[in-house]
Amino acid sequence: MKLFSCIMGLLLFLLQAVPGLGLPKDTLRCVGYHGFCFRSKSCPKPFAAFGTCSWRQKTCCIDTTSNFHTCQDEGGHCVPPKIKCLQQQVGLCPHRKWKCCTEV
Repeated sequence: MKLFSCIMGLLLFLLQAVPGLGLPKDTLRCVGYHGFCFRSKSCPKPFAAFGTCSWRQKTCCIDTTSNFHTCQDEGGHCVPPKIKCLQQQVGLCPHRKWKCCTEV
């Protein structure tokens, strides 16, 4: 699994370095959250769906056994940056700048 992550990171670096070969924004967001793009609409276990890839053609899946859990899996909810959290929670939100809160 770590080898696959390293290969994906190298591929992302090479695609950004070569002009005209950039990845779609949704794919970059998925890879930024250490996700993987799958062709099927549902993710295989132990992955959980976390958005889309390739211009909404594929599903972004993140590994639920890693440290990158979604906010809802951790018992929180995602809020925009202008809302203040009384208690912030660790977890991924679908929008990069949003934060995960247990209490607002």
